[in-house]
Amino acid sequence: MKVLIIEDEIQLARSISQSLTHEGYVCELATTAAEAREKIPMFEYDCVLLDIGLPDGNGLKVLEELKSKKKTDGVIIISAKSSLDDKVKGLNLGADDYLSKPFFMPELIARVSAIIRRKRFDGNNKVAFQEIIVDFAAKSAYVNHTKLELTRMEYYLLVFLLANKNRVVSKHAIAEHLSGDNADLLDKFDFIYSHMKNLKKKLAEAGSGDYIRTVYGLGYKLSI
Repeated sequence: MKVLIIEDEIQLARSISQSLTHEGYVCELATTAAEAREKIPMFEYDCVLLDIGLPDGNGLKVLEELKSKKKTDGVIIISAKSSLDDKVKGLNLGADDYLSKPFFMPELIARVSAIIRRKRFDGNNKVAFQEIIVDFAAKSAYVNHTKLELTRMEYYLLVFLLANKNRVVSKHAIAEHLSGDNADLLDKFDFIYSHMKNLKKKLAEAGSGDYIRTVYGLGYKLSI
C-alpha cells in the first residue's frame, strides 16, 4: 500500500514516513504544492496525507485539483490549523478525514489503515477470496485457516492483487506499489518475478487454487 506525504516540515514528514514504513507502507514525500502536483497525476496512492499550510500555496487547492482529476486516493488533512471552517471546507472538498497537529503517530497510522480498508475493501478488517483470507489487523494471510509464512513484500503483493481482483495489473503498477519512487530504477522487474513466484508457491503448498494468472505482455490478474 502506497502513501503520499505532502508536508513541508521535513522532520515531521520523515517521522511519519518512518512510522508508516515500519508498518509496511511504501511512502513518498512532497514538501511543496508544486512537487505534489507533479506526483499526483503520475501515480495512484492508497492514501494522501495533506498539510494545508504549504510554502507555495494552500493545500486545499491541491485537494481540489486531486478531486477534479477524479482520483480515488484517500485523503487525510493534517494541519496545525484547527478552525472549524478549514475542517468543513476540507471535508466538503472530498477529504476523508482531518487530523490536527500535534497528533499521536499510532492514531495517524490507525486512520490511514481505516481509510485504505474503506476505500479498497469496504471497511472490512478481513477479506476473503475463495480459500484465501487476509487479516489486515494481524497483517497475516491464511489458506484454509493455515497461516502463510509470507515476507512483507509477498504479503503486500497479495493485498495489492486482492484490491485489484479480476483486473489486470501491470508489472510497472506492481513495482510502484512495492517500491515507490524507486520503481523507475527497476528496468527489468526481476524482483517482481521473484516475489510472484514465491507467493504462488506458498499459496499452492498451503492448498490454494491457482488464481494468479500471467497475462502475457500486460501483467498479472487474480481471478477464479
